Amino acid sequence: MKKFLAVVTSMAMALSLLTACGSNAASTETTTAAASEAASEKETAGKEAEESEPAAETAGADSTQFQSSILFCGSTSLYPILSSLASSFTEKYVTWDAVDSSFPDSNISVYVAPGGSGVGVSAAIDGTADFGMLARDIKDSEIEALGEHYQEFVVAKDALTVSVNAENPICGIMDDMPAETIRQIFAGEIATWDQVDSTLPAETINVYIRDLSGGAYEVFQKSVMGDSEVTASATQSASMTELATNIAGDKWGIGYAGFGAYNKANADGQVLTAMKVDGVEATAENIISGAYTIQRPVMFVAGAEITPSEQAFIDYIFSQTGYDVVEANGYIPAFTPEAWLTSGKTPGKPSGKYSLEMESNQ
Repeated sequence: MKKFLAVVTSMAMALSLLTACGSNAASTETTTAAASEAASEKETAGKEAEESEPAAETAGADSTQFQSSILFCGSTSLYPILSSLASSFTEKYVTWDAVDSSFPDSNISVYVAPGGSGVGVSAAIDGTADFGMLARDIKDSEIEALGEHYQEFVVAKDALTVSVNAENPICGIMDDMPAETIRQIFAGEIATWDQVDSTLPAETINVYIRDLSGGAYEVFQKSVMGDSEVTASATQSASMTELATNIAGDKWGIGYAGFGAYNKANADGQVLTAMKVDGVEATAENIISGAYTIQRPVMFVAGAEITPSEQAFIDYIFSQTGYDVVEANGYIPAFTPEAWLTSGKTPGKPSGKYSLEMESNQ
C-alpha cells in the first residue's frame, strides 16, 4: 500500500512538474510562475504523505523538519540521467528510513523536470526548485544570485559535435571542417552544399540548433559563432534528442548534436556523422583533455544548504549506479565513485564541487 501511494503521488507530481519546467515554448516568466505553483504542490504533497503515515512522526529524524521531496529543474541534457536515477532510487528504497534508519518513515519523492539551463538556474535562484540543472558553464552573476550557500555538482562532460546526416555525400569527401566554415554555415553565409565543396549538389543546407533557452545554444554561440548570429532560418529543437533526430531525418541537415545524444542516436547504426573541427575529433580523450574545444559541463547547482535527504540522493548520483547511467546515456562521467567516497563529503558541505579536473589535480 505504501509503495502504491508513493507511485501515485510521484505520477501526479511528475505531470505537474512537466507543466512547470518542461514547456520550452513558454516564456521565462510563465515557466517560473508554473514552477512556483509546482513547488507549492510539492510541499503540500509531502505534508499529506507524512500525515497519512502517523508512525513517521515518531520514527528517526523529526519528520516536521525533514525534507521528503526533492525537485530538480532545467537542462534537457541532464534530465534523462537524473530522471532515471530518481526512479531507481525511489523503487529501491520507497521510504526514507530504508535509506538511513535515522530518517523518518515517509515516502521518497524525487522530481526531475526538463526546461532548459536558463530556466533551471532561475528556478534554483528563486527557490521554486531545490536544484537547477545546467549543460553549460554557470555565469558569475548566477553564482552571485545563488548566494553564499552556492554549490555545484558536475555529473558529466559533454561536447557539441558538428553532425551531418550519415547519407550526406559530404561524408565521402571530407571528415574535417574548419571552424570558420562552420560559423559561415550556421550564420547562413554559406547556404548550399556546393558552396562547401564544389562536387556536392546545390542543395539547401538545413541548420538545426537547440532552442534559445538551452545551454547548448549559449555554448555554441561562445565557442563558434562569436559576434555572428545563427541564421533565422535555423530549426530550433526542444531537446538534444530531438535535435539529433532532426539531423538523422534530413539528408541535407547539419546541427550541433551533443556528444551524448550523438552516441545514443548511433547506438543501433550510423545515422549521424560528426565532422572534425580544425582537425580535432570529438572523442572522449579529446574532450577530457580540452583539445576539442566545443564542450560543456553537465551539472546541477544549489543555492541553499544541502539537507540530509538531498545529500543521500546526491551520494546515489555519484555512486557506481550513477556512473553507469551517465555512460549509458552516452556522456563522459566527470567523477569516479571511488573518489566521491573519499572526498570527505558530509551533509551541507560543498563536497559536490568534484569533477575530472579536480581529480587530475589531486
